[in-house]
Amino acid sequence: MARIKSKRTKSSASVSQKDTQHRVCQHQGRVVTRFGAELIVLNEENQHIRCTARRKFENIACGDYVCWQHSEQGNSIVTSILPRKNALTRPDYRGKPKAIAANIDQIIIVCSWLPKPAWMLVDQYIIAAQSIGADALIVMNKSDLAEQYATEKDWQAIKDYESIGYPVIQAVAKTDVNIDKIQQSLANKTSIFVGQSGVGKSSIIGQVLPELDIKVGEISQSGEGKHTTTTADLYSVNSGGYVIDSPGVRDFALADVDAGGIRQGYREFDDYAKLCRFNNCTHVHEPKCQVKQAVESQDIPQGRYRRYLAKLELIESE
Repeated sequence: MARIKSKRTKSSASVSQKDTQHRVCQHQGRVVTRFGAELIVLNEENQHIRCTARRKFENIACGDYVCWQHSEQGNSIVTSILPRKNALTRPDYRGKPKAIAANIDQIIIVCSWLPKPAWMLVDQYIIAAQSIGADALIVMNKSDLAEQYATEKDWQAIKDYESIGYPVIQAVAKTDVNIDKIQQSLANKTSIFVGQSGVGKSSIIGQVLPELDIKVGEISQSGEGKHTTTTADLYSVNSGGYVIDSPGVRDFALADVDAGGIRQGYREFDDYAKLCRFNNCTHVHEPKCQVKQAVESQDIPQGRYRRYLAKLELIESE
C-alpha cells in the first residue's frame, strides 16, 4: 500500500508540475487576424508572429490577448486566451453567438448617404455598444452627397442622436474632410469600425492609417456596397490605440440580447423610466408610462421610439 501511495503521489506531483508549466505564459500578444486555425499575433515588440491555435480555442477572435510559445517546427502555438474585457458577437449559421472582435473600447458606426442610411442598423450597433460597455461614435461619410441624397427624416435622425449624447462626425474620406477628428477619437482606445457594406469603412481607415494598403470597394449600380473586407483585422495607431476593420454587413443581428437589453440601448428612456408606475415597464402598453408620455411631448425622439417598438416586435417574433 505504501508503494502504491508513493507512486500516486509522484504521479500527482508530475501532473501538477506539467500543469504549472502549461499555465506559464511564455509570450503575450494580441490577435491581429484569424483565418481558420491560423492566426497573426502582434507580440510585445510590435512584430507579427504567425501562430496556430489549438482546436479548443475555436472561439478566438481578432483583438483577443493570448499567450503563445515558439515551436521548433512550423508556426508558433497559442497556448491560452487571456480573460476578455468584452466581445462583439453576432449569431453564426446555427444561431449561436460568435465573436467578431474582442476587448473593444469604442464602436465607430459608419454611415453614408450612398448607400442610404439604415437607422435601425445604427440603433442595433448602439445597443451592442451598450451591452458590452463600449462608447459609440457615429461617422456620416460621403457628406458631400448629402444635398443629393439626404432627406428631412435623415437629418432629424442625426439630430436625435446628437441630442441624446452620441457624437456625429460628418466626413468625406476621399478628400480628407474631418479625418483629423476621427483620428483624435482613436487615441488610447481599441475601436472597431462597423456599418453597411460600401459606406467607406476601409476608405476611412486608409486615411486614418495612410501607411496601410487597405483594399477599397466600389458601389454597385443598385446602390449597395460590395464587400471588400473578408476578415476582421487589427491595426496599431500612432496615438497608442488600435483599430479593427470588420467584415461589411448589410444586416446585423444582435446575439444574446433580450427585451431588457434592447431597452438599455435607449439611454434617453432612463430618467423617465425611473418614474414609471411599474418597475418592469416595457414602455409599450403599460398605463401611466412616463416614457410614452415623454415621446408624446417630444422629449424623447419619436423616430427612435418607433424603432424601439419595431425591434421589440422583431425579437418577440423570433
